[in-house]
Amino acid sequence: MLEPRDESDLREIITDAAVGGKNLELCGGATRAGFGAPREAEQVSLRALAGVIDYDPAELVLTVRPGTPLAEVQALVEGEGQMLAFEPWGGEGATIGGTVAAGVAGSRRVTAGSARDHLLGLKAVSGSGTAFVAGAKVVKNVTGYDLPKIMAGSWGRLAAMTELTLKVLPRPRETVTLVARGLSVEAAHAAMACALGSNADVSAAAQLQGGEILLRVAGFVPSVEARCLALPGLLAAHCPVDRLTADDAAPLWWRAMTGGDLHGSVRWKIHLPPRHAAGLVRRLEAVGANWAMDWGGGLVWIAVDRTDDLVRAEAAALGGEAALVAAPEEMRARIPAMHPRATGAAMLEDRVRRAFDPQGVFATNRFEEVADADQL
Repeated sequence: MLEPRDESDLREIITDAAVGGKNLELCGGATRAGFGAPREAEQVSLRALAGVIDYDPAELVLTVRPGTPLAEVQALVEGEGQMLAFEPWGGEGATIGGTVAAGVAGSRRVTAGSARDHLLGLKAVSGSGTAFVAGAKVVKNVTGYDLPKIMAGSWGRLAAMTELTLKVLPRPRETVTLVARGLSVEAAHAAMACALGSNADVSAAAQLQGGEILLRVAGFVPSVEARCLALPGLLAAHCPVDRLTADDAAPLWWRAMTGGDLHGSVRWKIHLPPRHAAGLVRRLEAVGANWAMDWGGGLVWIAVDRTDDLVRAEAAALGGEAALVAAPEEMRARIPAMHPRATGAAMLEDRVRRAFDPQGVFATNRFEEVADADQL
């Protein structure tokens, strides 16, 4: 594993690889190294490119290096009563650069947006070893691309980020989780949709297997209390509602957000129109699937012991896209991690990649280089 100490080292490593026809795999904390096909490219860890460059709480802007631990960034902004509103999550050792490159967002994504909506600017090194800047600190973007949005979720297949400028937001003074239990999948989904469509300003909504829905209400204390009093009335036709303590709510949100404790040797992450989520999980329960649902039904985690691509086929039939997140190595070698793209979209994505990486330095075949880069 190569570990550049600064941008100069990184440029030299990438330039040498481009000249020598070698492939490099960029990584941060390598917490998602098992995602994608087995590969042999040499890893380049950006963990040494760490530290806070600038943080101005009054301007709601934070600039950091990619190897900065995610937990450190979260603690820093929380200390100022602020947050990364897209609610990034990761395992021990996760870095802010890796998290943004993977496009990771938590339960609040349904109302606050994804990582790409909060990445204001960046510095990076392309596959030809050229350093460039884009976004918030650039007067004019002359490339023709909205680079921050392209880089977030690119999985290090376009360029190596060396600085990230992120938007932060004030942290809510109060956050409350309401729960309803004992519902059918269909009734739970209807209740979630009702809550998200109401004037209660629900910031996150999830459903767990077994008939539980979680509704998060956040803001100033008087407003939160008023909305928590109003929601049971709004949902009276669907279900009774109770309030959870923060300690009781945390592991339930974690399950919905990450699918991390679902039983099954194979795990899929599915993006689909929320209206089809209930139908999808009903179909997959019939083949023994365990599941959790977030983003009001726009995200479904599936855990099974099947090593075929039935889950992907069922998702596609309902207009969804399924990413193979965790599986035995044999299955990962056989089934692409990302949902197959239509020919036109795949060709467009390939053109963008070639613009940033003409020699294919970052083409590790992790995703067979034909996939949507915003799946996780």
